[in-house]
Amino acid sequence: MKLTVRAELVYRFEPPTPAVFKIQAAHWPGQTILDETLVVTPPVDFRVDIEPDSGARMLRAELSGEVSVRYEATVDNGVLQILPPGLAQDDWTEMPPEMLTWVWPSRYCPSDAFVRFALREFDGKRGSDRVLAILDWINRHIDYVPGVSNAETTASRTFIDRAGVCRDFSHLGITLCRASGIPARAVSAYAHQLAPPDFHAIFEVYLAGSWWLVDPTGLAPIGGIVRIACGHDAADIAFLSTQGFADLVWQSVTVNEG
Repeated sequence: MKLTVRAELVYRFEPPTPAVFKIQAAHWPGQTILDETLVVTPPVDFRVDIEPDSGARMLRAELSGEVSVRYEATVDNGVLQILPPGLAQDDWTEMPPEMLTWVWPSRYCPSDAFVRFALREFDGKRGSDRVLAILDWINRHIDYVPGVSNAETTASRTFIDRAGVCRDFSHLGITLCRASGIPARAVSAYAHQLAPPDFHAIFEVYLAGSWWLVDPTGLAPIGGIVRIACGHDAADIAFLSTQGFADLVWQSVTVNEG
């Protein structure tokens, strides 16, 4: 699918502070960036880094005052398939060693605390059947409610509150998958048909030798996803990270087909 993605972020940085943006479409197999523009006002000399494993791009600089960052790209995201039932999972002793990092607990995903729950709740299911059962459990038990969580909310808190937004849904899904021995990682994305339009947090699981995207909120079709970055949890994929303070002035995200 060919998609046009646009994002404009206007922030005020007082006092001057180092900042990292992750808003550009990733160089990922099957995802082709046909054209793109980046306009920063006032002009800033960003350092650009590419994460070798994920193709994610980082813009780094020390910023001061009001800064506008506007990104637009036309992306062919290929043909993204929905996770099918029946896919097998590898045991820890059999999976590729680089996958092990995606089954360990992380800052927002304390999967070691959920092993007993996952064993009891999803007993008898493995592989993609287990992931689909986890997504169904989240759909039945967690409400999408903006404002009930914040940047410090972990999957444990979401499990207790039974409410959150996309990053909270994804943290809980990642946690339950890792607790089940399934490699899982967070993905930031542009999402076609997401309402209201915004950056979207989903996750992906490693099964049968491939990564499979899933959206635990069910708010956007997988076929309309444009990848930005991936990582252990929200700490790795935030569209803006700062060492100091940054005040939001204005932000807009849109995704259109064609």
